[in-house]
Parts: sequence; structure tokens; C-alpha cells
Amino acid sequence: MTATERLLLWEIDETAGFDSAWARIDGDRLVAEGRAAGLRPAPFWTTYALETDARFVTARVRVESRWDGGAATLDLRHGDDGWTVNGERRADLDVALDCDLAGCPLTNTMPVLRHDLLHQAGDQRFLMAFIEIPSLRVVPSRQRYTHLATASGEQGAIVRYRSGSFESDLSFDADGFVIDYPQLGRRVRPGAEAPGARARGPGSARPD
Repeated sequence: MTATERLLLWEIDETAGFDSAWARIDGDRLVAEGRAAGLRPAPFWTTYALETDARFVTARVRVESRWDGGAATLDLRHGDDGWTVNGERRADLDVALDCDLAGCPLTNTMPVLRHDLLHQAGDQRFLMAFIEIPSLRVVPSRQRYTHLATASGEQGAIVRYRSGSFESDLSFDADGFVIDYPQLGRRVRPGAEAPGARARGPGSARPD
């Protein structure tokens, strides 16, 4: 199977910012490096590196976060003995297979590919190791993914995401990366006008 490597960029409404990642899928493994910045809940900047084992099961994610007056680092690891957060065992995450980084559409890819929700009906419930931004606190999060439709062309599928009272129908491309995540954000396409840009012709006033 040929490896797929992509540069992905999302505009994130939830954080009033952006998230970007170089992501590589090779067989049933994913590796990625990303950067994000936003203004909510407070101005922040993060970098992250994600590695999975076979079947897109999270092996390790490292995150650094900075905000006005603070900073945090996270080394989240998962293996046969369970999960550790900065070296400390976390038994409350034992049944989880995935991390979920807040405001990061990339981390929706792993469960969708593992359960082939791009191509077939399925309704899966998960416990996730959810990483809060910008504090990097890790908490258990119960989530549900349901295949709604398979699409042709660039779009691969529509998958409904639910967590608590929150619900959103996510659009994925044929590789399993999020295109649109209503209430959170959307992917920026190559050649697309920058968000907020104004059309400017001869004599146009300079934007304020």
C-alpha cells in the first residue's frame, strides 16, 4: 500500500484560530506533527507530535503549550501496560485506544479509519484520552461515532460525532481526514481566499 502524506490546515471556530499538521498514513499507522494557535479560551500556541501503532491505536503524543503567563508540556504514552501522563500511570484511561486533542480535527481520523467508518455502516462507542487546551490536562471522554453516508469523489463519508449533549456531522475525505466539522471548524483548501479577506480591485480601499 502506498503511503499518503499531506499538509492539512483547518480554520478553527471554537478557538478563533488555526490548526495545521503534516500527516502521514502508512498502512494502518499514522504519524503527524502539528502547530496550532488560537484566541479562545485565552490566546495560546501549541505544537504536537502524534504516533500510532498498528490499527491506528495511539502510541504516543507529545504536546507543548504556551499562553500569556503560562506554559505546559505533555508526554502521553500508551502501550500494553496502559496509559501514562508525564510518566504517571492513569488507570482511568485503560480501555481507551485514542487520544483526542481539543480543537484538533486530526485526532478524529484514527477511530474512523480503524473501524472503516468511511465505507460501511457502523456505530461505535469509545473512551478517549482527551487533552484540554491550553492546560494539557488529560481527562477521560466518552464519545460515539456513527457512519451516516458514503460519498463519491473527494469526500469519503459523513460520520456523526457525539459526546455528552454535543453532536456534529463530520465530513471526511477519502483518506480519512476531516473536511468540515460543524460547530468546530473546516479545512482550508489550496488556493482558497484567506478567511476574512476582502475582494480588492483597482481603486479598492486598503482594509482597516
